[in-house]
Amino acid sequence: MTSPRPLDTHLYHHPGLSPREVEVLLAWIKADTKQQVTRALYISLGTVNTHLARIREKYETAGRSAPTKAALVARALQDGMITLDDL
Repeated sequence: MTSPRPLDTHLYHHPGLSPREVEVLLAWIKADTKQQVTRALYISLGTVNTHLARIREKYETAGRSAPTKAALVARALQDGMITLDDL
């Protein structure tokens, strides 16, 4: 059996997320609720929602729609922000 190949992330158009957007995205991926994100990052629910909306807009602009949490997980995996072991 061969080892899995690393994902060729250069094949994807990166959305240009800011470091804070990446932090919020990863917290959201690992959380069960947005309220958990608010507590973990000491930000309001409105701020979480604003970050997630901007993240989705950036992915849409990059031609990689991510309208659901599952799609955001897929994009984070594709972009090398997380691995399956992180989930």
